Amino acid sequence: MNTQIKIKWLEGADTNIALPKHETAQAAGADVRANFSADLRDTGLTLKAGARALVPTGFAMEIPAGFEVQVRPRSGLALKHGLSLVNTPGTIDADYRGPVGILVINHGTDDFHIAHGERIGQFVVAPVVQGLYSLASDLDETERGTGGFGSTGTA
Repeated sequence: MNTQIKIKWLEGADTNIALPKHETAQAAGADVRANFSADLRDTGLTLKAGARALVPTGFAMEIPAGFEVQVRPRSGLALKHGLSLVNTPGTIDADYRGPVGILVINHGTDDFHIAHGERIGQFVVAPVVQGLYSLASDLDETERGTGGFGSTGTA
């Protein structure tokens, strides 16, 4: 199943940077790239160990109603360098039309350099089901009951 996501370049964006793209035919995630302003294109951004930064993509999106775009880390960057996302998965709502940025964090022990045009995250388009929340005086009993973190096995 495919869903059209419209993308609009922002003023000052490098329009030579590839749009989000599925790198293989069966890939769930579309790789998204850093798109720095003109003053950072040559130098990129160095993220110190333990630091986080909002990396610009240079675009805004129009996501159809009933969908979200989930922002996820790239597994290779996570494995090799400890690079992840602060709020993973992040959610871009269908009614948001502002600049899209990727909130990365360096969990590694070494500084990590993000070059202009580097693949820094991935987008997964997902349907949205909204819950209808209501107050209740009782909740149905379950086998698990009130058991929380680690209650179903070893932590």
